[in-house]
Amino acid sequence: MPLEQDLNTEKEVLSLLDEILSLNGRSAEFSNTTPLLGAIPELDSMAVVALITGLEDRFGFSVDDDEIEGSTFATLGSLIEFVDGKLAD
Repeated sequence: MPLEQDLNTEKEVLSLLDEILSLNGRSAEFSNTTPLLGAIPELDSMAVVALITGLEDRFGFSVDDDEIEGSTFATLGSLIEFVDGKLAD
């Protein structure tokens, strides 16, 4: 996957996280190793659902229930990797 795609995906995922979790710009400090699920109080089960819906809307793919695992939301990097994988399908 081209680096440009990775950067765009990261930018969009960060924007979505900031928007859905009302982080007020805190996501700008995130790196690929930043833990998400269990580390960011705002990322509760309802926020995960909203985030999945936001990813589907923003990137134009659909996520099946059996594709959703906690490990997908472990770090920013794992979430970006998931999105890139969906975009490659």
